[in-house]
Amino acid sequence: MTGWRPTPSLVRACLFALSGLAGGVAAGLDVLVVLAAPFLVLGVMGMLARPRHTPTVRTQIDHHRLHEGQGTTSRLVVDDLAGVEHVIRVAAQAPHVATRPTYGVSASLAADGLPVLELSPRRWGRRVIGAERVGLTSAWAGWRWGPVDMPEHGLVVLPQTAPYDSRAEVPQPDGLVGRHRSRRLGSGTEFEGIRPFATGDRLKRVNWPVSLRTGELHVITTRAEQDAGVWLVVDGLRDIGFSGGIDGAASSLDLTVRAAAALAEHHVRTGDRVGLLVVASEGARVRLGSGPRHLHRLHGTLSRVRTEVRSVPPERLDLGAVTGSVVYVLSPMLFTPLVTATASLQRSGASVIVIDTLGERDHGADRLALPALAARMQQLERDDRLRQLAALGCPVVPWRGPGTVDTVLRLLARRAQVPKVRAR
Repeated sequence: MTGWRPTPSLVRACLFALSGLAGGVAAGLDVLVVLAAPFLVLGVMGMLARPRHTPTVRTQIDHHRLHEGQGTTSRLVVDDLAGVEHVIRVAAQAPHVATRPTYGVSASLAADGLPVLELSPRRWGRRVIGAERVGLTSAWAGWRWGPVDMPEHGLVVLPQTAPYDSRAEVPQPDGLVGRHRSRRLGSGTEFEGIRPFATGDRLKRVNWPVSLRTGELHVITTRAEQDAGVWLVVDGLRDIGFSGGIDGAASSLDLTVRAAAALAEHHVRTGDRVGLLVVASEGARVRLGSGPRHLHRLHGTLSRVRTEVRSVPPERLDLGAVTGSVVYVLSPMLFTPLVTATASLQRSGASVIVIDTLGERDHGADRLALPALAARMQQLERDDRLRQLAALGCPVVPWRGPGTVDTVLRLLARRAQVPKVRAR
């Protein structure tokens, strides 16, 4: 209802007043008139306070794009408050969204300002907020407008970027804009070392002080003028565990998305080019890029990751990263075709790092229960897959936040410098 209607209290006051006056006059009892007098006053004041206009009400939120844990405010806008004394808002509870007041009920006098609702998303993803009902009441509680349903608002919740930093250099860079230079030798200005002269070296690279001191020609080696090409492969096929938002336990997909967001922010901040591949039934692919705008695009793509129990097309499992890139595969490694695709990528020559995002899982107190036995069997199968990947030279590290991949990157950088013997 969008028009002003009399409240039940006004109807009761009018009925009591008319009944008391009629009864007092008919029966000649003054006491009935005296008892009906207060109700008569309330009825008359309520009738006189009837608003003469139909208000227009809408809601708006201060932000439409937030990170996990951040907050926004839902505000009520009324075109004309003449004759309005009291305003009430009742908001519906949305999953993974905390509200203040706790139960979403907020009311105040119009003279003190319109009531506001504070909202804070506790998990990444697309959230729908603002589904609520609004009611207005006139002075003396005589007339009521509404309650009316307010339209919902869409909110994009970006994954929380956990504090992450790495001092290790990526092993096989692939561009020319980032801070991480190539570990491969080549034409450049970044000093790498001094080695004995070999056939094909340029004479301008000869280091004469060292050559005169040792009696043999030595040349200066430099790093190639290249930067890092980093690919993030996100496994969105399954979500293991229950998500309690940023305040509770994290599911496997929570760890995957938040780890990918942290790695993306770290590499983009250092100037590296970062690409993203989401392996899911409705996957997504973001090309290599750099800069704040590209980082927003990566975070927006991560916020749209959804798990659906459907078959995955074979082309979704084609990681397709360029040889020479650094590829982070963020996955609990429970899907066999994805493990096979990771192994194929490792054989192609890319530097692949598997980041285990399964996390710590409690299989229950009863180890002989059927769900606990199934979980342990799945764990054994997963451990066997990870051992096979490690045997191929693909490091597997659990996500631990800052410094998770420092040691692995240093080892890969050293391995990239080792001469490779190729059969002809």
